Amino acid sequence: MIKSMTGFGRCEVSEGDRKFTVEMKGVNHRYLDANIRMPKKLNFFDSAIRTVLKQYVTRGKVDIFITYEDFTENQVALKYNESLAKEYLDAFKKMEETFGLENDIRVSTVSRCPEVLTMEEQSADEDELWKGLKKALEGALKQFVETRGIEGENLKNDIIAKLDGMSEKVACIEVRSPEIVAEYRAKLEEKVKELLADTQMDEGRIAAEVVIFADKICTDEEVVRLKSHIAHMKETFATEENGIGRKLDFIAQEMNREANTILSKANDIEVSNYAIDLKTEIEKVREQIQNIE
Repeated sequence: MIKSMTGFGRCEVSEGDRKFTVEMKGVNHRYLDANIRMPKKLNFFDSAIRTVLKQYVTRGKVDIFITYEDFTENQVALKYNESLAKEYLDAFKKMEETFGLENDIRVSTVSRCPEVLTMEEQSADEDELWKGLKKALEGALKQFVETRGIEGENLKNDIIAKLDGMSEKVACIEVRSPEIVAEYRAKLEEKVKELLADTQMDEGRIAAEVVIFADKICTDEEVVRLKSHIAHMKETFATEENGIGRKLDFIAQEMNREANTILSKANDIEVSNYAIDLKTEIEKVREQIQNIE
């Protein structure tokens, strides 16, 4: 299936008192470039997330946004730092003795001292966390791949339509080429007649001039290669091969090279126009190919 690099996916999974939400969007990029944003508590799974991603995506810039909610009652616990509390009390006692102050310290006073009482997040079961996260991740990836496939099919149809149009222009060049040579011969004969008046023309010399001209403007090889590249690109679209974007881009570059050569050899306004149209269509195809995975 032809896949675009543009897509979107979202999945929300609730596992017990935990909820995972994964959203992702993608745009075209030369390689696979993943940017993952998630809570610190899930940072441990960064490598595992990238491994799963590579099973579904080979190219593109992908932004992944992960949110995590924990509704369990025991997710945090109160921690009492007894040694730190003792240090505070010792310091207060020393202040009392040094400055002759009344020691009116209460438990509530010590409890408000920094780091004596802290809220500590309970460690969760990593296997359980990964189970829920992976489920949400794969759900979002499946939707992501589906939207890419739909967009990819649209790109494929558009490019094939452009290739058909290019084939028509190549056929026009094939038809026009021998006509150019015939017209050149007729003009050459007419010019020679005017110059020589009643003198007999040298048919051999004229034939030789026509051959030189025909060889100079001949685009047969370029036309054959261009037709081959168009057919090759269509065949590539028909394969079940994944990640064909780079291959298609290479074929388009070769097509552009042949169109440039035809334009440089053109000694006729019609052929020049066909070649310019070909280059325009090839450039449009290349732009579309940049979005194919």
